[in-house]
Amino acid sequence: MSEPTPVMIIDDEAHLRITAGQTLELAGYRPLPYEGARLALDQLPVDFPGVLVSDIRMPGMDGMALLREVRHRDPDLPVILITGHGDISTAVEAMREGAWDFLEKPFAGERLVEMVRRGIEKRRLSLENRQLKAELEAQQSAPGPRLVGRTPAIQRLASMVQRISQVEADVLLFGETGSGKDLVARAIHERSGRSGKPFVAINCGAVPESTIESELFGHEKGAFTGAVERRIGKFEHACGGTVFLDEIESMPLSLQVKLLRVLQERMIERLGSNTPVPLDIRVIAATKVDLKQASEAGEFREDLYYRLNVVTLPIPPLRERREDIPLLFQHFAAVAASRSGMEAPPLDAAGVSTLLAHDWPGNARELRNLAERYVLLGVTCDYRLDMLMEGAATDGGELPLPQQVELFEKQLISQSLARHHGRIGDVCEHLGLPRKTLYDKLRKHDLKPDHYRQGGTDD
Repeated sequence: MSEPTPVMIIDDEAHLRITAGQTLELAGYRPLPYEGARLALDQLPVDFPGVLVSDIRMPGMDGMALLREVRHRDPDLPVILITGHGDISTAVEAMREGAWDFLEKPFAGERLVEMVRRGIEKRRLSLENRQLKAELEAQQSAPGPRLVGRTPAIQRLASMVQRISQVEADVLLFGETGSGKDLVARAIHERSGRSGKPFVAINCGAVPESTIESELFGHEKGAFTGAVERRIGKFEHACGGTVFLDEIESMPLSLQVKLLRVLQERMIERLGSNTPVPLDIRVIAATKVDLKQASEAGEFREDLYYRLNVVTLPIPPLRERREDIPLLFQHFAAVAASRSGMEAPPLDAAGVSTLLAHDWPGNARELRNLAERYVLLGVTCDYRLDMLMEGAATDGGELPLPQQVELFEKQLISQSLARHHGRIGDVCEHLGLPRKTLYDKLRKHDLKPDHYRQGGTDD
């Protein structure tokens, strides 16, 4: 079984240390008694998982000085101070200094246990958010756009991106709306030998059909009414770099013929010119529809589909990598906070549950929008995600209770693996699971300890 959560009890009176310690031990905690603040501080480890309970009036370093020192070392560590009867001014000062709460002598054992319980829950969330932040910073240190996550699905995607970026093949990205196809395209470009050269993104569904050919291939002066000067097209401008064709299923059929020629010959001709212009480009196309079905229905050219289908990279939707959602939310919230200069508190347990229960039809884009609202507008609703989502979680996105329980179990195991860097023995102790049971659950949830060990796959 996992070791009980430690609670430091600091008081110069032996009988209070003994009484409080017995009360907490009966409640399932591990009391650590100290007769002085200095001794307790000397034994206080980094990322202490419990709370401190200290008397205020003690010889030498008193409780207020202890509070200030603890706040200096770790502002998130809860400190509960014990005050004398009627000493309201001291209690008020303690709360202003950042005490988690205070107990007035004499106090009931039940009140001490409840206060410690709430403090430990707060501490657990603080340490989990600290771990998420550390993982986020580690992932953000990688060059180029970050593929944030630690699930097998995102690990496979990161591995494929790294492999594809080293070869000069055109790529077809397939994924739902908002799944991050543009991010993956940029990641391939930045990790390739074309990094530093232009990355030219074109949304084929947003460019008017009447001008898309000129946008892509350029035109000569006088090629059509309004062409008052020569214009270099997107393909020519991207020479040496990458062209990203988003929503390629929206490209007019007449233009698909010319795109096929560009892909085969690596040349273009500007409108109004018969002189071919050689191209040194890589083409990454993206679609949210099945192009094979579209070609069979006559909505997309079959020969272009087969030309694009040499290397196809599927982008997993968010609902297939739910354990990444808290980490990804933290990432988007950090970006929004940096851009706006505003801060938002880390998610609590209710917030994480809300994220995991939603089905995310808009994928990462929907999650990013929610994170931005959380930072910018969260204060107006006490940072309640269910209110910020405006009913989205109940609009067909609610998961059945058994699935929510399984997701919560997987999230806890994943967080423990991350905290202990994939060390099975430590995870068994932390979660209170026999080794065989843990291995069964790892297989059930497709979790691999190697993915959490230092020096593993780089996202």
